[in-house]
Amino acid sequence: MILVAGATGLVGGMITRTLLEQGRRVRILVRPGSNYQAFVDAGAESTLGDLKDPASLEAACRGADVVITTASAGERGGADTPQTVDSEGTRHLIEAARNAGVKQFVFVSALAASADHPAPLLRAKAEAETALRQSGLTYTILAANGIMDVWMPLVVGYPLSIERPVTLVSEGRRRHTFVAARDVAAFAVAVVDHPAASNRRVTIGGPEALSWRDVVAAYERALRRPVATRWIAPGELLPDLPPVPGLTELVSGLLAGLETYDSPLDMAEASSTFGVTLTTLDQFVAGQVHERTRSPASMA
Repeated sequence: MILVAGATGLVGGMITRTLLEQGRRVRILVRPGSNYQAFVDAGAESTLGDLKDPASLEAACRGADVVITTASAGERGGADTPQTVDSEGTRHLIEAARNAGVKQFVFVSALAASADHPAPLLRAKAEAETALRQSGLTYTILAANGIMDVWMPLVVGYPLSIERPVTLVSEGRRRHTFVAARDVAAFAVAVVDHPAASNRRVTIGGPEALSWRDVVAAYERALRRPVATRWIAPGELLPDLPPVPGLTELVSGLLAGLETYDSPLDMAEASSTFGVTLTTLDQFVAGQVHERTRSPASMA
């Protein structure tokens, strides 16, 4: 039995669907009111719980051989914060897994996670990684670089959908190995019971180190037209983002942070070891543009 926490999220949903397609026994940890019925219809067992409620996690982990978690506070707000969910909540899940005798704990984290990172989310991820290493559980940490499906629709796709220029921070020349969500999910499935994944932090990126200038150029190729671009200084706010509370400040700060370093990754060994074929930038953007042509608001 594989327990998936975060199944109603982007990567967690992809993981759950793949496991079910493989015929695996899957249990999903879901909160009351969340939209999970499709997974139950596809064969998943559901259990109600919350990472902030340790008692609910004991039952969720009972009988599970593997736990995979992508659960995160994200943009929910309220009682759900990086500290209560990504740090303390993940530690609650680790403890429940240890008490239940789980054989492997797979934690989808972030490449930039560090104890002294200025972003609370990335500090919380680092705290959870430390707790997992010290737990005594057999663990696999998947340290994912920036996820294409999150960054590119926000920074490029949304302004295009409302016919506004794309806004980039600084010079947009720093290079990062952005990775497609489906590839992160593929790694999470592939590391289950894999001997090369035992007690290891696996860094995950895409096949190319890309600047934001490269990303805009890929959209231009796919759209077959120029994309209007403007520039702001670090510390300024991106003007055209979806109207979600706190999103503009969060994305503007993280985008500015990406312009202070490069994160190239050589993915040849990990891709070969775990049998994951990585998605290129052009493949990803082509899919985004195709969806946009079907529904103009779909890139928002």
